[in-house]
Formats: sequence, structure tokens, C-alpha cells
Amino acid sequence: MQILLPERNQTPLSGDQHHLLQQFIAALSPEQAAWVGGYLTGLVANNLPAVAGADDIADITILVGSQTGNSEALAEQMHSLAAGRGLKTVVKKMGDYKFPQLKAEKNLLVIVSTYGEGEPPDTARELVEHLFSKRAPSLKHVQFAVLGLGDSGYEFFCKTGIDFDRRLEELGATRIHPRIDCDVDYESSAEAWMDGVLNELSARLETKSQTAELSPPSLASTSVYSRKHPFPALLLENIVLNGRGSIKETHHLELSLDGSGLTYEPGDVLGVYPTNAPDVIDALLQTLHFDGTERITFDEKDCFLYDALFSHYEATTITRPVIRNYALLANNRKLDQLLHDKQKLNDYLHGREIIDLVSDFPSDSLSPQAFVDCLRKLPPRLYSIASSLKQHPDEVHITVAAVRYQAHGRDRKGVGSTFLADRIGEDATIPVYIDHNTNFKLPADPATPIIMIGPGTGIAPFRAFVEEREAVGATGKNWLFFGDQHFETDFLYQAEWLRYLKNGVLTRMNVAFSRDQQQKIYVQHLMDEHGKELYAWLQEGAHLYVCGDEKRMAHDVHAALLKIVAAEIGTDNAEGYVVNLQKTKRYQRDVY
Repeated sequence: MQILLPERNQTPLSGDQHHLLQQFIAALSPEQAAWVGGYLTGLVANNLPAVAGADDIADITILVGSQTGNSEALAEQMHSLAAGRGLKTVVKKMGDYKFPQLKAEKNLLVIVSTYGEGEPPDTARELVEHLFSKRAPSLKHVQFAVLGLGDSGYEFFCKTGIDFDRRLEELGATRIHPRIDCDVDYESSAEAWMDGVLNELSARLETKSQTAELSPPSLASTSVYSRKHPFPALLLENIVLNGRGSIKETHHLELSLDGSGLTYEPGDVLGVYPTNAPDVIDALLQTLHFDGTERITFDEKDCFLYDALFSHYEATTITRPVIRNYALLANNRKLDQLLHDKQKLNDYLHGREIIDLVSDFPSDSLSPQAFVDCLRKLPPRLYSIASSLKQHPDEVHITVAAVRYQAHGRDRKGVGSTFLADRIGEDATIPVYIDHNTNFKLPADPATPIIMIGPGTGIAPFRAFVEEREAVGATGKNWLFFGDQHFETDFLYQAEWLRYLKNGVLTRMNVAFSRDQQQKIYVQHLMDEHGKELYAWLQEGAHLYVCGDEKRMAHDVHAALLKIVAAEIGTDNAEGYVVNLQKTKRYQRDVY
């Protein structure tokens, strides 16, 4: 069935609305399209309020700050659960939130992630700054609860959620449920928080449980596969992109999604569930003086210790909760002293793994069950999608750098990267799911120019961007900055970029190969070199995208952008200009 939409100039929709509607309709089956038509007809016939008017009837605001999309997914889940209890909620993104609305809130539920070294999501920065400024209002009339998402592998675990929780209380708001800080394995903790908050709000608002109203299908709901129920994707290709002699090992993997019903857009992420390497498990068991045949309980099921460590538990990365849990069992004085010295603890954690912990601080009385109870579950690894579904139907591609290094006298390797690089043979399947990232998306208008900055494997989403722009016939200009070590061996997807340059899909490309000359050159240096042209593109309305390492590259690129803007409009105005780019979603980052 072909669905014909009226031309843009024949509708009352804005350009963005018309584009989104086209994308939504294109993904529907005939049955779904018929249902949506009936649903919309019913809305009009019954004169029901539009979604935009939901603020007027909502009892509860769910305020969400997300970097990769997980917080937004939980906010939508909370919204649906609340509807099932007869509670009227509205979901608002922190980047779009109007500060004066704080005074009007009654029940405020905050779901916010932390990334990097305690940083708030890019879209939440302005709201965080406002809350901690002198302009923050009194919130004595507000009831609130906070759910924080983070990674306990970082020192400042869930710092943004902790900051929100503390600051809302300082401003006079009343906490209706304790904050929960969720690790990378967040589902159970998040659901417990939702249940507790909704129980409290249901009692306070005196609502009666009711069946949630039927809502229009979303693109994500067309598949039965999800983070909780991953799809076994068949490996189609596994190609090393680096040339002979490179010290790097970057893999291009192509996986089949045939039969999954999974869909994605450029900017989305593929979640992969790896297993731990057998040699890593063997070495850990030997250090613990276990043989792996011991029986333990995992998720209320009986299994062998080896199987649990292989498939279910994080067996390498040490986090602060893990080391604290282990210290309670080890009864080791040196370990207790280490825990109370923050600097020494940070130094110890750098480059060490769980095998180092149990080797350096052995415990004679440790049982297999007690040991695994110290650990966190093995989380999925997330990879930026490097393909357009329009160009590769029923496939998804990713770009993965195999991580191998030595530290503290031991060989180390990345769990997910070497799982994909070394241990997936032909005709093997990999458990995967799609993680939708609404904060890293192409402009709705295909005529909008874009600037992409992605060194190393940060190039992955921009391969998807350019493929998509070619597939839809986008007329907007495309400018790519790429960097790596050596031109001869590390120019990832070189043939493709040359083809795009030749056929005009890629307007221009600037490359930096840091080790090909005595003085290292990086992408930020290229930005500075072409600062006037880059600023001119921004003035034309270009969207700027950055993908890659957050600790160094992303910070250096941000500093270069500020310097470029300052050279054109002055230092005093540069910060505000860049903040406005972020606020209007013309400056987006996918950093890790």
C-alpha cells in the first residue's frame, strides 16, 4: 500500500512536522496505517485535547535529561505506567524546559543521566546552571523524586541525579520518595523506583487504577525484540579496516536484522550483549582457587560458577561498589586502608581489573556465591550505528576498535570489542537491540548543511549520516572532519569517502593523521585552520555533530569551536552563541 502525503505547501504543518510525519508513515504496515487513521479521526470527532495541550491537564511533570536516550525511554515508560493508574503526566525534556515553569510545578519527577566524569547531559546543562544560580526560585510547593542513571565505573557515579536531588530539597521542595542511583544494569532499580513513586502519588492524588488508554504505535514498538529480549543477529561480515603495519585493529561488522522487526535511524546505537573471554575466566578462577563447577544462584536459578562468570557477570572492570562489597568479605586491613584514601584508590583502580583485586587482597574464607554477589551484571556494550537502513535493508553495521593493552604486568583486552573481533565466527549470532538516541539526529530539513567531526571510530555515525543523505537525495552540504594515526593504514572507509567526494554527496572533507609528521595534528587543529569557513557554514544554519572520546577529543573540539566563534564575534559573545547552538539542537554530541 502506498500512502501519498500532500506537499508541504498544501498542509498547515511546519517543515519539521511534515518531515517527521513522512518518516512515521513510511515505517507503518497497512494495518498500522489504518489504525492510526482511525485513531486520529476519533481524536477529532471527540474534540480531545492535542498532545501539545497536555500541560494544561497534567498532575505530574516528568522532567528528563538524557545523553544517549536511556533516560527518555524510562520517562516514556513512567508516563505509560502512570496512565495505567489514572495519573496524568507530561514528559518534558530539560533542553526544551522553560525555567519559569518551575514555579508552576506541583509534582516533579526527575530522570537524569550522568556521563563522563560527573557531567550532566548536554541538554541539561542550562537547567542545572539555573537551579544552582541565585535566580533559582523557591520550590516549597513542589513535591519531587529523582532517578539517576550512571556508570559506577566512574568516580562521580550518578552525580547529576545527586545534585538535582540535593538542590531541589535546598530550594524547599518536598521529597516524596528516596532517590535511586542506577548503574548500567538499570532496569530492576528503575522499575522499583517507578513503582514506589507511583504508589505514593496514587495515594496522595487519590486516583483509582484504570486501564491505560491506547496510544499510537511508535517505531520502536513494531518489534518484539528489546534490551530485555535481544535479537540473535547473524554475522554477515567482519572486515579489518586498517592496513598492514597499523598498530590499530578496527573492525567493520555487518549484522542481519532480517525477521527482527527492528528499525533504526542514523544516530541510533546498537546494544550488543558480549560474553567474557574464556582465558579471562580461567585465570580468575585459578586466582580464586575455584574450578568453576561450584553451584551458585543467579536470578533465582541454579547454575555453574563458570557459566555465571562467562555470561552473566562483569568479570573484569572494578567499580567502587564492587571493591567496597569485596572489602566487607575479605577482612583485609590493607584493602580497608586503601578504601579510605581517595587518591590512592583512584590510582589503584586505573588499569586494574577484578583479578588484580582478588590477587592483591586475597580472602581465604570467600565462597563462590559471596564472590559473585560482589559483582555487577555484565552490561551490554553500545556502538554507534554506521549504516543507513535505507541503504542496507534488514542490516545494521558497526565500527569497533579491538582494545588490547598491557597494564600492571598483565595483558588486558576490552570485553565487547574482542568478543566481536575474536570470538564470533561465520554463521554465528550475536544478541543485539536498538538503543534510540533522539539527541543525535540529522536535521529534519534535508536542505540543511551539516558539519561532522569524528576521529577514529567516531566516524561510525557519520557513515550512516552520509548514506542517509544520499538515499533521501538531501540537497544540504556535507562537511566531514576525520582523524587517525596514519594515512596509509588508518584512513577508515577511505574508498567510500572518495566516492562521496567524487559524486558530490560529500561537499568537502578534511583529514588529520597525527603520526605522519613530527608535530601531531588533530581534528581540532583542522577546525582552527578552516575557522572562517566553519563559522560561515554555521551562519548559514549548519548543524554541527561530534562523535568520539569525551575526555580529550570532545573537550578539545569544543574549545576549538569557542575559539573560532570568538574570533568572529568576540570572546564575550562566543559562549552564548555556542550554548544557543546546543539549545536549538544545532550542536549535538555522541561522546563516550
